[in-house]
Formats: sequence, structure tokens, C-alpha cells
Amino acid sequence: MQWLNKIIDEIITRHPEGEIIIESGISPSGSYHMGYLREIITCDAVKQELERRGRRARHIHFVDDLDGFRKVPTNLPADYKKYLGKPLCDMPAPDGSGQSYADYALKDFLDSVDKLGIKIDLARSHEKYREGFFTEAIEKTLQNLPRVRGVLEKVSGRKLEKDWAPIQVNEDGYLKSRRFVLIDTKAKRITYLDADDKEQTTDYCAGEVKLNWRLDWPARWWLLKVAVEPFGRDHATKGGSYDTGAALMKEIFSAPAPLPIPYDFVNRAGDTKKMSASKGNGILMSEVVTVLPPEVARYFILRYSPDKQLFFDPQGGVVRLIDEFAALLAKPGKSEDERKLVELSTNGFENTVSSVPFSHLVASYQASLKDADATLEVVKRTEHADAVEKEAKVIKAELKFIEQWLFKWAPEEVKFELAQKVDASQFSDEQKQYLNRLADKIVKMLDGADGEWFHKAIYEFKESDNLSSQQLFTPLYRALIGKDFGPRAGWFLSILPRDWLIKRLRLEA
Repeated sequence: MQWLNKIIDEIITRHPEGEIIIESGISPSGSYHMGYLREIITCDAVKQELERRGRRARHIHFVDDLDGFRKVPTNLPADYKKYLGKPLCDMPAPDGSGQSYADYALKDFLDSVDKLGIKIDLARSHEKYREGFFTEAIEKTLQNLPRVRGVLEKVSGRKLEKDWAPIQVNEDGYLKSRRFVLIDTKAKRITYLDADDKEQTTDYCAGEVKLNWRLDWPARWWLLKVAVEPFGRDHATKGGSYDTGAALMKEIFSAPAPLPIPYDFVNRAGDTKKMSASKGNGILMSEVVTVLPPEVARYFILRYSPDKQLFFDPQGGVVRLIDEFAALLAKPGKSEDERKLVELSTNGFENTVSSVPFSHLVASYQASLKDADATLEVVKRTEHADAVEKEAKVIKAELKFIEQWLFKWAPEEVKFELAQKVDASQFSDEQKQYLNRLADKIVKMLDGADGEWFHKAIYEFKESDNLSSQQLFTPLYRALIGKDFGPRAGWFLSILPRDWLIKRLRLEA
């Protein structure tokens, strides 16, 4: 966790006294994909570590819901294009609930944040603008527009268009980029040019005027006294929005810019493009917190520094990730960094990751017809019996996430159910003979036989009857789960009730 220590040291050096404000923020323009976990969890880790060092800290999440609707996501009706340019807070939700589109999009995000144990103070753009919170920042910006323009051109390295608009104006319920003419601070009104180049006036204290993005971001840093801000690396390019914002903080608002924490993207494994909910290639944040235990989701983000790109594999990667976290929990001699990583990941949660390997629980749960109590009994008959005695509650909690993983993400090759019936006519005479002889062996086995015993019992037929691996396992899996493949056979047979197994191998049950 050296990356976090370095950040905290820098924050404290910059702000030796007082409360420290950490900001996250995003426009609720669609479903939140899991890439945004990086920002929200990083903010929370910074807050926790500051508090651990005795500092007061607050995490403000700024919801840009006064932004205009820019693009119709793939999951919305095509006729939503009629709302393009309308503030997100003023659009209807697609579910007919009567709430705004912003509220609709924000709900799953807030539920996800709550499941991750993250405490935030919510600030909403439309409320802040409409209550006059941005008034002073609008005045400072527009009164110094030549300097603002000069800063943007110098830092970005590009010339602004002659008709560049520093503001958006609400016209008939839609935000329009309009050329600014003058500001009257006594009347609290601005004059601007409409689409026909005619002068119009409007109040700028009640949300009818919004600063454009490059100006809005530093304005709220100044107003909220933001000290720390994580953001995607696309904002951290030379001359990009952070650089221009930092320069405007210095030249216009006479205040220091927040400490930047640029982070790289979270990509789906095998995909070179970052996730995008509007394009339909993102894994939803709400889905992640349903399938992954919260401590594992946090661990996935915090185990590497923010500048490292992350790849998420919802199938085999989840198995490895959970087993890796379980191994860290069980490690007896954790380093200081490992202890801190566990502390920041668990965040006071009741543990929902057991010491039983994830794949073992997946197979046991399915073999037990997805019954939690029966799963515990199955696992008791394996080498993980001690874990059941000590971690029964934890295992039951973990099974809830396994159920979701099987439903949403698990590859077909790991999913199975014990076949309710078996059709003997689907097996050849040679296959029936083999299964019967295997049943005879099981009848004679000693109590307590483990997966290794079953493994050897199966493979003895390979030598004695010269059977191939396919001839050994295909009829076995067909009899048990109705598929040509399945979990590790020796271990799987060892967890099944012996009487049922013998009858099934004789094609009777």
C-alpha cells in the first residue's frame, strides 16, 4: 500500500490543519459500470487512511445531474433522442415511475455504494446551481473572461473558436451553448446571443446558466474547498481538463487545485477498450456488488496502485480473485501493507469469504441442489470438515454470492445440477457394465473414503479395461448430471450420498 501512503503523506503536507474534502463525481447519464468502482473505492480508502491518522475527512460525491442528455444508451427506447440536450434532472425516468432520469440512474449507484460500506455526502448539481451556490463562481469566471480564455488557450495549447461559449443557457427546458455578451452583477443577470444572434437576458442565480465543463470543474473545487480528487487518466493528459482546471484555480480563484489521483481504466478481460455503459460493453456496478462479496470488490481495486490498468474476468477470474483474497485472509505472517490492504478491504464487514476454495463450494452447492444446509453436510465429508465447524456462518453467506455468480457470470462448463432422472436406454451395454462395476467398488469401500480414493477407483478401469478418459468420464457425467463434462470426478463422487450414488450408477435412481 505504498501508493496510498504516498498520497496521504502529500495530502497532510498540503493541508496540515482542518477537514480534508475528497471529491468524486460523474454525470448520471446511464447505468454506472464497474469501472467507476475505482474512483469511489479509492476515495473511500483515502478517507479511511486519513481518519486512521487522526484527520477529519469527508467524501463528497458530486452528481452532475444538471448536465444535458448527450447520447441515448443502448438500453433506452430510440425515442429518447427527443430529450437530447435536456438536463438529466428534468428528464422522465424510462420506468414510468414519475421520478427524474437522474434519480432513476442514481438509485442503483447509491445502493451499490451502500453495499460497499462507503459513506458519502451527496451534492447535486441542479440543486447547487438553482439555490445560487455557484453564483460567485459564475461571476468570477465571466468577469475575468479574457483571462479565462487566455489560460485555456495557453494550457491546452489550442486556440479557442471566436464564438467559443463559456456557458450553457436553459432555453425552453434545453441547455444550449450560447455566446456570452455581458454580466450585470447587481441585477444578477447575463446577456447572451441566442441562435439567431439576438441579445437575450436571463438570471444566473437560479440554474438557468451553467458553466461549461472546463470551467464548472474548478469552480466547484473552489466552492467546496476540494483537497483531493481521483479521476480517469483521460482527464490527466497534458493540457487536459485537470491541467486547465488547476491553472484556473490559480489565476481566477486564487486557490490551490486539489491533489490529483489519476487512475487507469478497468477493462473486461480480453477487451482493449474501456467499459462504457452507453455502448453496452460495461459490467454494471450494481451487478458486481451482487456477485462479489464487498470485501472482494474492494480488494480487487485496492491491491494495485491507481495508475495500473485492471482487467476483470467475470468467469474464471472471479474464482482466482476470491481464492486469492481468502489466502490473504488466512496468511499468518502478513506484512504491514497486507494488513492494511485487508483492513481497507474488509472495512468492518462481517466476513463472507471462507477458507474453503471457491470452486469446491461451487461444486458442493450444486451437488446439494443449492441447499445451504445440505452444502455444509457435503463439505463436512471432505478435507474441509474443520472449516465447516469454524466457518459455517461465513460459508452460508458466501453461498449467496455463489448463487448469483452461477446465475449471472459462471461459464457453462462449471454449471450443473444432479439429474433428477436417468434414462438407461441412452447408455450402451459397455457403459452400463462399467458403471455397475464402479458401483460394486463403492459398495465395498471403507467409510471416510475421500476424493483420492474415488479418483483411483475410476482410473483403475483405464488400465484393467483399457478405457480412454472419454470412455471413463462421459458416461459417468451423463448418469450424474446429464452432461458430457463436469467437476473433478473423484472429489465430486466423494461428496455425493453413497446410497444415492450407487443406485444412480446402476441407472436405477
